Amino acid sequence: MPKAGKGKARVPEKAVHPFSRKAAYLASEEIRLDKKEKQKNEKATRLNSIREKLLWFQGQLETDKTTYSKKDACDVIERYLHRFDSELEQIELVNGIRGRQGRFHGARETVIKQTVERERALYEGNGFEIPDIINTKNLKTFRKWTGDLKKLPNIKLRQLSNKGLDKMMEDEKTEDGEEDDEKAEDGEEEEDDEKADDEKAEHGEEGDKRDHKDDATNMSD
Repeated sequence: MPKAGKGKARVPEKAVHPFSRKAAYLASEEIRLDKKEKQKNEKATRLNSIREKLLWFQGQLETDKTTYSKKDACDVIERYLHRFDSELEQIELVNGIRGRQGRFHGARETVIKQTVERERALYEGNGFEIPDIINTKNLKTFRKWTGDLKKLPNIKLRQLSNKGLDKMMEDEKTEDGEEDDEKAEDGEEEEDDEKADDEKAEHGEEGDKRDHKDDATNMSD
């Protein structure tokens, strides 16, 4: 009867002493890996947030509009800052129903309001970052973007603030008013010229009549 082969007995791993160098290394390595994974998830969340924001702005572009002024871009930002209005109205409507105990969707409502307040502060302060739709070349590139995160670096961004926007609009109104005044003055000058021409024509006709009368008188003599 053949003898059973002798195999080496499996030596159990020794328990790592909690205060040993190996234990310290394993603990630090675990912390490093956790930190790396957390950073990876945060980066993915941040990039997806940027992607959603850019796609929203892309959806607001007018098909036949090739250029955007600062005022046009600021109008789009204002619409962006009001993007949660309908959701907030729904939350308010639900919480306004009689007999409701407590406040529903309170956490979501708080997050929305804090987000909008932070974005509004940037817009009225140092500037709110949006895709550069004012530059014609950058606008053309942005229109062609399909939402691919790998091509995100190709999208040029710029910060816009509503500072000086009111003054700019007032200046535009003043310029429009001045143009209207100039047109009115030109119209008045044209009317004066027409009146002068009519007066000259009337004087000419009177002169012709006098000449004809004098000729008739001379012939009768």
